Amino acid sequence: MNPNLAQYPSLKGKTVLITGGATGIGAAFVEHFFAQGSKVAFIDIDTNAGEALADTLGASLDENQTRPMYLNIDLTDIDALRNGIADVRSAFGPIGVLVNNAANDKRHKIEDVTPELYDQTIAVNIRHQFFAAQAVAEDMKKLGGGSIINLGSISWMIKNSNIPIYMTAKAGVQGMTRGLARDLGQFNIRVNTLVPGWVMTEKQKRLWLDDAGKRAIKENQCIDGEVLPAHLARAALFLASDDSSMMTAQDLIIDGGWV
Repeated sequence: MNPNLAQYPSLKGKTVLITGGATGIGAAFVEHFFAQGSKVAFIDIDTNAGEALADTLGASLDENQTRPMYLNIDLTDIDALRNGIADVRSAFGPIGVLVNNAANDKRHKIEDVTPELYDQTIAVNIRHQFFAAQAVAEDMKKLGGGSIINLGSISWMIKNSNIPIYMTAKAGVQGMTRGLARDLGQFNIRVNTLVPGWVMTEKQKRLWLDDAGKRAIKENQCIDGEVLPAHLARAALFLASDDSSMMTAQDLIIDGGWV
């Protein structure tokens, strides 16, 4: 653990569930919560990456840590999601933190969108967030509180092209956050949106980052540097911890100042 970074005692021993946790931003969430001593479970469809991450972290356990739990679940299957959450609860106890991270920003043009593609894109990018929150709410009520962190995006704010349904879903996430925050606040359950800019994951670099993209980052970000998965993870630790105990229904934007 980097001694220059914050430690959050309130996260030690807390059960944390992360969706889309095998690679990219999600893997950074898993690694950072694990380093805080949280009991981390994560969901992903990438079996090889998920098992490798659990094995790697499991091999470095100390007396304050629990081996991460990887679950291979397709989050568009809500019954499977609910069953997986029940398995996490049985293994680690009530879930006190939910990080709704899983998403897919596959490019799509308006003229190519079918009803089936529309429904699938919505299911991958927002529907599971609601049902995951619904499934952990009773745990958090029993615990006397909890933190739900929904991943949004600046894409719809800056009017990106060729991902209209993805942007529809991500704009909806911020509305969902506010509705859940109002209804769950009476139980001391906090709900916030963590809003990334263009995060330089290996996938983004491989599929989408070109010279025009590099120029856009340089021209639009206030800070001349890369937004990395670790920057999102550190913000998530704060939102999950008791240090943010009166913060709810808010958007925390990590984008180098683009928006």
